[in-house]
Amino acid sequence: MKSIKIATNGVPHDYQSSLLPHVINSMGYPIEWVKPEAAELLIIGPFADKNNKVHRWCPKPLRPLVDKAIESTKSKRKNQALTLFHTQENERHDYLPADYAISFDLGVQSINHFRLPYWMEMLDWSHEGVTGNTNPRYGELLKISTLMLPLGDRFLQRGGSCALLSSHLREPRGTLFSALGKIAPTQGFGAFFNKDIKNHHSSGFLKRDILNDFSYNLCPENGLYPGYYTEKIPEAFHSGCLPITWADENIRADFNPDAFLNLLPHFKNNFRDFSDIFSSKEKMESFQSQSLLTKMPSIERLKQFLSHILSDAKS
Repeated sequence: MKSIKIATNGVPHDYQSSLLPHVINSMGYPIEWVKPEAAELLIIGPFADKNNKVHRWCPKPLRPLVDKAIESTKSKRKNQALTLFHTQENERHDYLPADYAISFDLGVQSINHFRLPYWMEMLDWSHEGVTGNTNPRYGELLKISTLMLPLGDRFLQRGGSCALLSSHLREPRGTLFSALGKIAPTQGFGAFFNKDIKNHHSSGFLKRDILNDFSYNLCPENGLYPGYYTEKIPEAFHSGCLPITWADENIRADFNPDAFLNLLPHFKNNFRDFSDIFSSKEKMESFQSQSLLTKMPSIERLKQFLSHILSDAKS
C-alpha cells in the first residue's frame, strides 16, 4: 500500500468523513492529510475563494510579468500538486480551475470530469468495500435495498401531514411551503422555525426521527440545474414519506419520477391542480408500488476515475 498526500481548500468542515476519502482509502491509498505546499493532490471545494487576487499588491502593468515568473517557478517544481475540484454544492464543474472535477453536472463532455450527485455520498457502500463515510444529519447511511423497494403504504397510515426541514424560506421555498400548507397540515423544523438552532449541524434532532412521523416531506432542492439532485428525496423515501420536491425535469436520470411529486410544473397555474392530486385516493395509492431507484447504483466507475487521478498524482 502506498500513501497519498492530500490537502484541501474550501471544502466542508467534515469533508474527511465524507465518501471520497474513504473510497480512496479502500483502493489501497492511505491518506496523509498535509498542508497544500506538501500535497500530491489538492482537493478544492466550492467554498474556496474564487475571486482571490494573489497579485493585488502588484501594480497592474507589472502583473503579467509576475504571472510569467510564477508559472516558470511552477514548471520547475518536481512535486506540483495535482488539483481536483469536488463540489457538493450547486456549482458547475468548471466553477474553479483544476486538473479534474467531480460535480453534479449532467452532460459534461470531458474525460477529466466525473458526475457524483451528493445523494450517492449518503448511501451505504459497504457491499463494495467502502466503509467509514457518515450521514450525521439524517442519522444513518441510506440502504440501497430500501430505495429499490416499493414505498409501501406507511405514508398513508401517518395522518396526512407534511414536514419541511429547513434553515431558510428563501424563494421559491417560502412559496412552496405556503402553497402546500393550504392543501395539507404542514410543519416546519430547523433553524428558520427555531431560532435557538444556530445551524443545521447543531439542530438537536435527526432527520429520520422527524420524518418517521409524517406522511409527506417537502424537500425542494436549493436550485435548478440538470443533475443537481441531493440527499433530500432519498432520505424522505427511506423514511417512508412521499417526497414532494422542486427539481428540474432531468431528475429522471437518477430517480423514478413516479415515486415522488415534483412541484415544478405546478407553478404555471398557481398550484390549483396540485390539490386535485392530493384529494385523489387513486393517485395517492399509486405511489405505494413505486421504488425510487430502478437500477442498482455503483461506485466502481468512481473508483476507476480516482485510480487515474491517484496514479497521475503519484507519477
